[in-house]
Amino acid sequence: MSDKNDIVNKGDRNKIYFLIIVIATLLGINAYLYIKDERQNERFVSINTEKDRLKLEVEKIEFELDKSNNLNMVLTEKLQNEQSSARKKIAELKLSLEKGSINKKNLDNAQREIRELRQFVKMHNEQIAHLKKENLSLKTQRDNLQEFANSESSKANKLAKKNAELAAKVKTSASLKAGNVQIFAYRVKSNGKNIEVTRASTAKKLSVKFNIVPNLLAEKNYHKIYLRIFDPAGNLIANENNMFEADGQEMQYTSSTTILYNEDNLTYTMDWVNPNPFISGDYSIILYADGFTMGKASTTLR
Repeated sequence: MSDKNDIVNKGDRNKIYFLIIVIATLLGINAYLYIKDERQNERFVSINTEKDRLKLEVEKIEFELDKSNNLNMVLTEKLQNEQSSARKKIAELKLSLEKGSINKKNLDNAQREIRELRQFVKMHNEQIAHLKKENLSLKTQRDNLQEFANSESSKANKLAKKNAELAAKVKTSASLKAGNVQIFAYRVKSNGKNIEVTRASTAKKLSVKFNIVPNLLAEKNYHKIYLRIFDPAGNLIANENNMFEADGQEMQYTSSTTILYNEDNLTYTMDWVNPNPFISGDYSIILYADGFTMGKASTTLR
């Protein structure tokens, strides 16, 4: 009886040992699966966290690249190509990081590409900053040159104006001036003899006599003299085709002649025959030479 009980107890103990082993094994498996699951979760969380960080890093790099465009600079073809290449790479990285799942290898590749891209954008922006500095220097030089050119141009214009004024003064000073200007009215006899008169009814022509005031600046040469005659009503007596320029404007003249000036103190005469009857009143004349007023005079016919 005792032996039989011993056999039964031994069998129960074996079962208990087996159950303990099974339970221990199951606990071990559960612990392993739990730890593995925790590690996978941690790895998943770590990968997603790194993905988010890399996304933010790409956005920062893109922002840095955009800053160069806000400088309103015309980039060289090389810089434009580099920037286009960088933006293409940024778009590819964004697309890659937006995928639902990404493995460690892809993540490592993205990290490497982002490091390279960050370095590139840094160098790219440094080149643009250097180009901006050079452009600013060139602009300053250009502005200085423009200011100098404007200053020199202003000086040249002032000098040209002074020279023109001086030339005008010299020209005015060199023009002939009439002295002792007198007007005489004549009637002409049948034999051609001139008889001085003072009545308009008998007058046929006017003679303007003058001499030239000595002038060392005047050119000793032939000079064209223009005569303008005004009737008592103030009307210019002239042919509309007789035009000349004097005192800066174009005007009509009554008669003209050419004299030779040689500082010889001669008296010159200009005759004008009136094609119409004279009327009573004051007749005035103006003489011009070398583009300037030469002298004036008037006479009264009764």
